[in-house]
Amino acid sequence: MTFQPPEHHPAFEEYCETIFELAEDGVQVKQARIAERLEVAPPSVSEMIHRMVDVGLVKLAEGQIELTSKGTDLATQVVRRHRLAECFLTDVLGLSWTEAHHEAGKWEHIISGSVEEAMRNILDDPTTCPHGNPIPGSNYRAPEDAVVLSNLADGESFVVERITEELEFADGLLEYFEKAELKPGSEAQIKGITPAGIRKVEINGKNLEIDLFASERILVTSL
Repeated sequence: MTFQPPEHHPAFEEYCETIFELAEDGVQVKQARIAERLEVAPPSVSEMIHRMVDVGLVKLAEGQIELTSKGTDLATQVVRRHRLAECFLTDVLGLSWTEAHHEAGKWEHIISGSVEEAMRNILDDPTTCPHGNPIPGSNYRAPEDAVVLSNLADGESFVVERITEELEFADGLLEYFEKAELKPGSEAQIKGITPAGIRKVEINGKNLEIDLFASERILVTSL
């Protein structure tokens, strides 16, 4: 069997994925946000965006960057393979959330269609990654009553639904949440809120603190 190289350069895939995920999390997709997420210099982002406009992957609209239909197709393929890889790496190989996130960032560019299908089969066609983010093309249905954790009051109990992609890039947070067992499906209760907006949470007999930045990006449903 002859190896088929990817249709698009990995850099194009990385940028389309980033634009998709920023929009998915409700973040304004501007060059500065892309530079922050990818940890590259703003001039490099500007150059890449212009190249992507030229090849029809993105368009500029009222100061924001949007994926074209071609760019969306590429982004959903990369995001789907990344999140499937995270499931495989955690559920089958037993890697931690943090390790799986970094490794999946490499796997997403080399997974073929046949390997993707095989992974879906062995994983029983998952609808979300380990952090609850939807896998594009799956039968995922978002909970209608999901809200961000910061909306809940002291004493309220909740079920964790989703740790949004933005938090996966915050240093140490994935490891912190995994050790505390703050994961989709876990039940917890708010045990106090500080003036700075820090939520004191009890989960499975463990206590942890979640700052305002994180609590505004964790989706939950009330019990």
